[in-house]
This record gives sequence, C-alpha cells and structure tokens, in this order.
Amino acid sequence: MGKFVVLFLGLLSFWAGYLVWYFRWDARNTAGMAYYGRPPAARRGLKRRIRILSLPVIPILSILARIGRSRLTMPVFDYEGVSGPPKVSSPEAFARARQYQPKAADVFVATQMRCGTTWMQQIVYQVVTRGRGDFQGAGHTHLYAVSPWIEAANSVALQDAPLVGEPPTRIIKTHLPASHCPYGREAKYIYVARHPVTCFASIVDFNRSMLGPLLPPLETMAAWFTSKQMYWRPWPEHVDGWWQWSTSRDNVLFVHFEEMTNGLGDIIDRVAGFLSVSLSADDRVRIVDRCSFAYMKEHEEVFEMAPPTMFSVGGGKFLASGAARRHEDVPPALREGILDYCRLSLTGATYPAGRFYPDLAN
Repeated sequence: MGKFVVLFLGLLSFWAGYLVWYFRWDARNTAGMAYYGRPPAARRGLKRRIRILSLPVIPILSILARIGRSRLTMPVFDYEGVSGPPKVSSPEAFARARQYQPKAADVFVATQMRCGTTWMQQIVYQVVTRGRGDFQGAGHTHLYAVSPWIEAANSVALQDAPLVGEPPTRIIKTHLPASHCPYGREAKYIYVARHPVTCFASIVDFNRSMLGPLLPPLETMAAWFTSKQMYWRPWPEHVDGWWQWSTSRDNVLFVHFEEMTNGLGDIIDRVAGFLSVSLSADDRVRIVDRCSFAYMKEHEEVFEMAPPTMFSVGGGKFLASGAARRHEDVPPALREGILDYCRLSLTGATYPAGRFYPDLAN
C-alpha cells in the first residue's frame, strides 16, 4: 500500500510540475505577435506542438471540469465598471486603450464580441487596398499582424501597426463600449450590431472551441451574458451607447450584421463611401470575393481572432457558419430570457431595437 501512495504522489508531483511548465511555455509562444508574427507554416507547426504537448494535460483537466462543472464560471476583471477577459486583456490594457489619442489615419472597427468584428476588419482592409490585401507581406501574414486590438494583448501593438492601403489607414479593433472608447474627431468608427441571441449563440460556440470541457453550463453562460459581468458591458448598453455616437457624430457608421449577410455588396459600398474611397467595378468584384464567407473560411488561418489553445487545435473553428439566425438554435427558455432582459434594459433607450429586430419590440 505504501508503494502505491508513493507512486501516486510521484505522479501527482510530475503532473503538477508539467502543468506549470506547459502553461508557461504556452504563454510564451501564443501571446500576441509571438503567434501572429509567425509565418503560416510556423503557426501550423506550433499548433502541432500544442496538440502533442497538451496530451498529458487534457485528460486531467477534463476530469476536474466534470467534477466541478456546476461551479464553472467565466473569469472576469473589472475596470471602471466594465468587465473584461483576464487572459485576453487586463485593467492596465483597458486604461492604455482609453488614454490613446486617435489619429486621422485610424479606422476603429467596434462591436460587442462575436458580432462580425473580423468580417468588418476584412471589409475595411479590402476596401482601402482595393481588393488586393492578401496578407503576403513579410511579417504581415495574419489579420492581427496588421490590425491592432487596442485593449488586448493578442495582436500587433498600436505603435507597430502598419498603415495599409490608400489613403494610409490603421485598422483598429475594439470591443470597448462607447463610454470607454477613445474618441477623436478626425478618426473614423464603424460599429456592427448583431441580434443578441445570435450573438450569445456565437459566444458559446467560440468559447466551447477555446475552453472545451472547461466551458460553463449553458444556463451559466446565459446568466453571465445578461449580467454586469458580461465582457465589455451587456449587449443592450453596448449597442445603445454606440447608437448614440452614430446619431450625433458624422464620423461614426452603424451597421447590422444581418445587413452584411443579406447584402454584402451594399455594405461594401457604404463602407467605401464612409471612408471616401472610390472603387472601380473590378475593385468591387475583388472586394466582394475576398470578403465572402467562402473566401474567409478557405483562408481561415489568416483570420483566427484568438491564439490556439489545447482545445481549439483539436478541431475548434473560429468561423463557424456566418449565419444570421443562430438565435433559433438556442433553447427556447434561454432565448426568451435573453430577449426579455434586452427588452427591459432597452426601455427608454435611444436605440430603436424593434425597427431592426421585431422580437425586441416592447
């Protein structure tokens, strides 16, 4: 019996030491440009190493997740009343983003998470490059090596971000609410809203691909989504704040994900007009092709919006379906709970939710 105890303790000690080593190694190799600055072949090679090196870790984490599943929650930090994701960002990163002084070359692409951010970044990139942006330049072989995420660590830093296209443009991603986004009269801002339940469904898909068995239960995710713990503020506050900006400031364009799905060409024309970019017929054809879901799915490794994890390298996908009606896949009770929350939260708000989403009409 004593030998088995010694063996068990030895295995436990080895596993604990390996776990510490693995997460340190993972952090060094996947943080920001340590991942996005690599050429495609090197990124694929790193994913293979993650898949192999995580093999001793996944079974134990899966067991622990099953044992404590009812207690799993989404980790958060707080910055001036705005919640954020700890591994992706920090209060210090939020503070730096808020203090940034926007420049005339800056085009901010703003959304609540999983509402078409990457798609709109690609649209802006292709518009200013006239459909010739192919991520082939040295060190620029990924969207996040070109477009900084202002409040996060996982992209090129603002000071290192290249100006792309004509006129020279810095494409900046943000999920910050309007109350915390740095504003400059010469910069431009494009906000994308998406049906809240579809947004929720996409958030669940994304986090399942990243967290695997560590994903909290669906009911816990819904409770988080409809609380002040929701990253970057809850959907109703987020959308209403940016709607107010768009109706009072002519350098803010507000679009809906569903418009992008139903009329991509029209949205490209609106973005081009907003950015004062003239497009030829051939330019427009190239841009529509490179901004299509089929093209982005085919080149998915260029558009990953988060570095790989031990679970995502096992088959998780960043571009799930591009569908506008994912809300129909959410269980009815949770769907109605989210809609009720949004209706109540939007009472007295300026955003005319019922005009765009009839099921949100009070």
